[in-house]
Amino acid sequence: MPSSDLDPLICETAKVPPELAGQRLDAVAVQLFDGFSRSRLSAWIKDGCLTVGGTLCRPRDRVKAGALLQLNAQMQVQGSWQGQDIALNILYEDAHILVLDKPAGLVVHPAAGHADGTLLNALLHHLPELSQLPRAGIVHRLDKDTSGLLVVGKTLQAQTALVAQLQARSISRIYQAVISGTPPAGGTVDAPIGRHPIQRQKMAVTAGGKPAVSHWRVLSRFRAHSHIQVKLETGRTHQIRVHMAHIGHPLLGDAQYGARLRLPAGASQILIDTLKTFPRQALHAKELALTHPHTGQRLHFESTLAADFCQLLQRLKDDAKNL
Repeated sequence: MPSSDLDPLICETAKVPPELAGQRLDAVAVQLFDGFSRSRLSAWIKDGCLTVGGTLCRPRDRVKAGALLQLNAQMQVQGSWQGQDIALNILYEDAHILVLDKPAGLVVHPAAGHADGTLLNALLHHLPELSQLPRAGIVHRLDKDTSGLLVVGKTLQAQTALVAQLQARSISRIYQAVISGTPPAGGTVDAPIGRHPIQRQKMAVTAGGKPAVSHWRVLSRFRAHSHIQVKLETGRTHQIRVHMAHIGHPLLGDAQYGARLRLPAGASQILIDTLKTFPRQALHAKELALTHPHTGQRLHFESTLAADFCQLLQRLKDDAKNL
């Protein structure tokens, strides 16, 4: 594969979970290495850059549970990703990292159904040189309809160091959410998360999933809902949404994992309308703490709750006071 001094090296490994056993290598790879497209992964398989236990395979070859997929490839400039003039709310930026506050509704990375208009496109407009980095320096993701803090590495060294911190669980990520119901004061959900066995677009608590731990505590209670804080130990796809639904307290507005809307008895029409029309899962990445990959300094960032989230909380507080 052609490369240059600017093309960063991608080195990742992943074990095939039981639920993916027997599937095509390219189909499994796109789920385990979800930062890359199926066509790119297939090309890497054909070029010998993605192997199974060190053995060359074809994209159509079937894989066994427990097989170790090894990806060693040169990432080249992504010609299909174009910079777009999309506003970014940047809270901090230096030569190595960038921390921003993502609005709800903005997709982080191009994917099926969202070829452009994403955070990645906005980053490439802001810093065209990020085209040389995997995923334009993006280290972790937020769901489209989740608002809040994200960190981006501006160099391969910074991105690699931040990914290592995520894997070592030394990056602190604290979220706030509004959930259905009034649970105890707090708790921990320690339940593995993997692809839903039937609905492949969803995640679920599964015996063969990856370890996932969420610590939550109640900040305030309302009549049929609660405002909570969640600290992540791990960062699985849809983790907070899946974990809270798993313990019977799904996020308000979560169309994918939510339950039937709960309306407090005698609620005002304004609260009813607010709850029924809230357009997204009520989830905000509120705090982010990390070690600067170049200076070693511990940095802490905090963002203001999104306007729609604040309005939702106020309506719930007003309802509780008026009874």
